[in-house]
Amino acid sequence: MRTRPIIGVTLDAEEPGGYSKLPWYALRKNYFSSLAEAGALPMALPHQTELAEAYLDTLDGLLITGGAFDVDPSLYGGGPAHPTVTLKAGRTDFELAVTRGALARNLPVLGICGGQQLLAVALGGTLIQHIPDTVAEALEHEQPNPRDQPGHEIAIAANTLLASIVGKTRMAVNSAHHQAVATPGEGAVVNAVAPDGVVEGVEHAGYRFALGVQWHPEYAVDPADPLIFQAFVQACRG
Repeated sequence: MRTRPIIGVTLDAEEPGGYSKLPWYALRKNYFSSLAEAGALPMALPHQTELAEAYLDTLDGLLITGGAFDVDPSLYGGGPAHPTVTLKAGRTDFELAVTRGALARNLPVLGICGGQQLLAVALGGTLIQHIPDTVAEALEHEQPNPRDQPGHEIAIAANTLLASIVGKTRMAVNSAHHQAVATPGEGAVVNAVAPDGVVEGVEHAGYRFALGVQWHPEYAVDPADPLIFQAFVQACRG
């Protein structure tokens, strides 16, 4: 019997240029180290959509990571794409397939930043394509200061999975997004909001563990951030 649950971690992908003359996968180390420190065995998942079910046969849980791109608005009835929208179709196709597969198997799922938005779409939710054009007097959600520093606070809804994990009603979070969840999907609920009303987290009580957070807890900006990984890994132990 293995002592560490195997958690699949979705990768980011870039076309040739910069780091490599060939297409490449990459992901910040702190996603993996946060999971390992919480007791998991992280496994990177290349974007082979046809292998999504085979991956899931091996996994005890799924972490959907963030990245500098957006979910195609056509996937949630969002209408024409805003000029700021950047797509990575191959990544999104894979992430939707593996997320829907994980939910169908009731495997624990944690979505971070763009991964939270992807989870909301997988649950039938919708997104705001560009916060500055939609939310009056919005905060600067693409914070100018470094990501290992807080950008703003959030208010956490009572009687939610997130509240039970972090044990408090407010947290300091970092912020690196121009989109946000508009509606969380049928049966899903919003578990946290920013001072300007922008959704900062979603969850669905109909699954063993289906949680999304808009910030990046792998930076541990708030002392409660590691608790999110600990609760996720514990859920993956079954």
